[in-house]
Amino acid sequence: MLILAIDTALDVCAAAVLDTNAGIVAQESQAMKRGHAEALMPLIARVMKSSGVAFTALDRIAATTGPGSFTGLRVGLSAARGIALAAGKPVVGVTTLTAFAAPIISESNEPHPVVAAIDARHDQVYFQTVGGDGSSLIKPQVAPVSEALGAARFGPLHLVGNAARILADRWPADAVPPISVDQRAAPDIAWVAWLGAAISPESSPARPYYLRAPDAKPPKDPLAGAAQPPASQ
Repeated sequence: MLILAIDTALDVCAAAVLDTNAGIVAQESQAMKRGHAEALMPLIARVMKSSGVAFTALDRIAATTGPGSFTGLRVGLSAARGIALAAGKPVVGVTTLTAFAAPIISESNEPHPVVAAIDARHDQVYFQTVGGDGSSLIKPQVAPVSEALGAARFGPLHLVGNAARILADRWPADAVPPISVDQRAAPDIAWVAWLGAAISPESSPARPYYLRAPDAKPPKDPLAGAAQPPASQ
């Protein structure tokens, strides 16, 4: 199976091509806080050229769905949908929290839980706690940092994500310390690709995975509520 993976959910613009029989054949990742819209399509073009794979040869496209930047998510998902439509291929969504947690669960020698956490600002985090066997211990949610620290009750565990250090710095003094703290700006694009190959488009649609409303609000219509002229007779 050939997969094109795309990630623009956080502070990275990344793409990769995976051949499930041979592994990652091409990938590129650029750190950026903004500018994903301008950078993504040229980056995808370079990755596709390096892979030697035609868009029509792909079996599916995978894209991160969030939580993350509202603007970044729209950029990546729009690109994935556009490519999928043009190539006549399905598109699948991978949550950012799952992509953070998956490599630790896969590579850990002992089945300890994993807390994947993303900075939601305002002293809040998006987080999910997953058992070492992949089972859900705490479903994805947005919560105050103090509430997310309740995951300490699960004993020795791993912290991963761009808010891993935030949680580690405030970890309860009377709790078992985290086994590892993997502070990273974004998931490994290779794991986005592997997850995209493992899940189905039917169960994981490529649409934004929002856990709260955006901070920015659209401006009010200045004409809303204004007196309207009478209809002409």
